[in-house]
Amino acid sequence: MDTLQAIILGIVQGLTEFLPVSSSGHLQLANELLGTNLDPESNLTFSLTLHAATVLSTIVVLWAEVWRLIKGLFSRTFTEEQAYILKIVISMIPVGIVGLFFKDYIEAAFSSVVVVGIMLLITSALLAFAYYAKPRQKDTISYRDSFIIGLSQAVAVLPGLSRSGTTIATGLLLGNQKQSVAQFSFLMVLPPILGNALLDIVKGDFGGGVDILPLVAGFVSAFVTGCIACKWMIDIVKRGKLIWFAIYCGVVGVVALVASLL
Repeated sequence: MDTLQAIILGIVQGLTEFLPVSSSGHLQLANELLGTNLDPESNLTFSLTLHAATVLSTIVVLWAEVWRLIKGLFSRTFTEEQAYILKIVISMIPVGIVGLFFKDYIEAAFSSVVVVGIMLLITSALLAFAYYAKPRQKDTISYRDSFIIGLSQAVAVLPGLSRSGTTIATGLLLGNQKQSVAQFSFLMVLPPILGNALLDIVKGDFGGGVDILPLVAGFVSAFVTGCIACKWMIDIVKRGKLIWFAIYCGVVGVVALVASLL
């Protein structure tokens, strides 16, 4: 992998991590187009680097909310911030189970362009349904809704099924307010990403294989584009413009399926 390829992949990761179009699916398609055939260890090293960049961009963009939660965590009484953190913990249960027991199987069984194309079409349908559905708006995300949104995040480990798109659409279909569900979607993914990275490091899967310059270039490009995409996506959800991403995912899904047949 050269530096230019790393920058391109970083941009793809930074944009698609927050936009409801599937970062894993787009990275897989981008790797196919660029011909970056990394060995498993090098690919994991680079992937963890890009995810670290998008985690940092989430913290930077939502710093006010993150700091509020950190301060509220240490209150002696049960606060609104502690309740919010508990909801995030509840949302982590399904994806934690999938990550611990089924991650390797899913990656081995479903890492193909055909699966990516099909999952992108499912993402498109889900976003369109969420756009046209008009449920009653709730004031806060409930514990029950947190778990259901967590279930949708667990399903979204399939490549091509957008994590942000699936969780945001699920939250909207449950009747939650647009801005609150977008913010919850971005915050709830931080612990699983960090936990997954830590698990890979403990298992010894994280190592070298990629030169330092491409790693730094990929990290910087993913961080910068991630900051832009995170701010942009929150505004898009507030304005209810998810239908354009439904159209985009539908088109890319069809193209991926056609390309796999050629």
